[in-house]
Amino acid sequence: MIRSMTAFGNAKADLEQGTLALELRSVNSRFLDLYFRLPDELRHVETPLRELLTAQLARGKVEIRVSFTRNASADMSRLDPAWLETLSEQLQAARRILPDIASPRLVELFNWPGQRGNDALDPQVWGAACLQAAQQALTQLQEGREREGQRLAAMMRECADGVGRIVETVESHLPQLLAEHREKLAAKLRESVETAFPGGFNHISGAELSERLAQEANLFALRIDVAEELSRLRSHLEELRHLLGDGGGKPASGKKNAGSAGKRLDFLFQEMNREANTLGSKAGSMDVTRAAMDLKLLIEQMREQAQNIE
Repeated sequence: MIRSMTAFGNAKADLEQGTLALELRSVNSRFLDLYFRLPDELRHVETPLRELLTAQLARGKVEIRVSFTRNASADMSRLDPAWLETLSEQLQAARRILPDIASPRLVELFNWPGQRGNDALDPQVWGAACLQAAQQALTQLQEGREREGQRLAAMMRECADGVGRIVETVESHLPQLLAEHREKLAAKLRESVETAFPGGFNHISGAELSERLAQEANLFALRIDVAEELSRLRSHLEELRHLLGDGGGKPASGKKNAGSAGKRLDFLFQEMNREANTLGSKAGSMDVTRAAMDLKLLIEQMREQAQNIE
């Protein structure tokens, strides 16, 4: 299954003390990079969150943002009186230096960092809720990655079909192109020899000279024969279609594949581009040169799409 690295997922968990919200945002990256934005009360779940994500994601820069909002109907009596007295003393001391300092609002008191009264968050309860929300958000993220991945795969299949058509066209015209090139080259060689030696050669017959000229023409024609490059391009196309159809999925054991589909595609496009360059350098006609340029354009389009594949 081809998956994109760009997606979003979110989930919420409603508890007695308030609501926990978790967001996952994923963008392109060569490796799997996780960035956590967690409240202090939930720092203890970073490790299990990391284990959850690394078990199901292979690549991408993923931001994990968690926040919680206390219920508006929270009873003020839940605020720790001792903590309030300490805060009041600190405010009075601060006002002796900064007389205009403002008092905190009630909502700020409920969400004050370090406030640990009767309303303190239960690490076990909120940690479990956070992991449950993370799994829901991760499922949503994976679904988004798969949808975007299928869209990218469809675009690459269209380009791959274009590459296949170009290869077929060049292959169908190759015998004629080689024959025409041999004839033109032999004629030029014969003309050059006759110009350089108008009296001919006494030690070699005309038939033998023609045979040698034909051999030289054939040897030069072999240098512009692109059959091997076309064959390798066909082989690369088969591998490309395999990756777009089956690549990127996880085996039944649950372990990751030996190499992500995105990295394998990137390597494959490098190889295809190399063959297109060789095809262009060996081109014996303007038609083959144009075909090589069209191939490079299609390969580059696919390579750009593959940068977003996991």
